[in-house]
Amino acid sequence: MSLVFYDIMSVMKRSIWFWVCFVVAIFMAIYFATRIIMVGMGRGKLAQVHNISIVTDSRDADMDAMRAAAGGLVRNSYNVDLDALNARIGAVPGVKKSAVRRLPNGNLAVRADMHRAVAQWSDGASYFPLSADGTVVNSPSDVRDLGAVVFIGTLPDDISDITAAARNMVADVAYLEWIENRRWNLVTMGGITVMLPENNPVQAISTLISLNQNHGILGKKIQVIDMRDDARILVK
Repeated sequence: MSLVFYDIMSVMKRSIWFWVCFVVAIFMAIYFATRIIMVGMGRGKLAQVHNISIVTDSRDADMDAMRAAAGGLVRNSYNVDLDALNARIGAVPGVKKSAVRRLPNGNLAVRADMHRAVAQWSDGASYFPLSADGTVVNSPSDVRDLGAVVFIGTLPDDISDITAAARNMVADVAYLEWIENRRWNLVTMGGITVMLPENNPVQAISTLISLNQNHGILGKKIQVIDMRDDARILVK
C-alpha cells in the first residue's frame, strides 16, 4: 500500500513540476514577445537610441563632425537605416572607411578609420590635407603648413616615398607636380623647375640636396634643372 502511495505522489510531483514549468514558459514567451513588439513599435528603453559611441584610429579626428552626421536619428533604433547612417559617417571629411552596428541594448556603435595626412594639396587658393594614397581630404585651409610638402594637379596612387624625400628639403619646395602620369616636377621657392627622372626620383632629390649643400645650386639664377638623364644633369 505504501509503495502504491509513493508512486502516486511521485507522479503528482512530476505533474506539478511539468505544469509549473509550462506556465513559466508561457509567461516568458509572452514577456519576450511583448518586448519584441514594443521594440518594433519604438516603445521601451531598448527601442531608443540613448547613445552613439564613436571610435577612431586617430587622435586628430573631427569627432564633432561625425557626431553631427550621426545626429537626427529617428527615435526607434530598429528603424535606423544602418547603411544610410554609415554613408553619412563615411562622407565626413577625413574618414577613410567606417562601420556602424546596433548593440544589444539598442544603442549604436561607430568605428571610423581616418585618412592620415602626410602632405597638402593646393588648388591655387586653398590647401587640403593629403593622405599617402593620394586622397585629397575635403577640409581646406587658407594657410599653408610650412612643414608640409605641397602638391598640385592630379596625383598617383602612392605619394609616400616622394613625400618623405621632399620633406628633407621642405623649406625649399614650393610644390610638386605629377607630369604626364609618369614623373615629377619639383618647383622651388625660388622658381626653379627641377625635372625629376621617371625612375628613382627619390635618389634624384637626394642628389639635389647634396648639390645645394655643396654648391648652393638652388640659390643661383637658373630656371630649369633637368635630372631626367641619369648620366648628366642639365642646367638652364
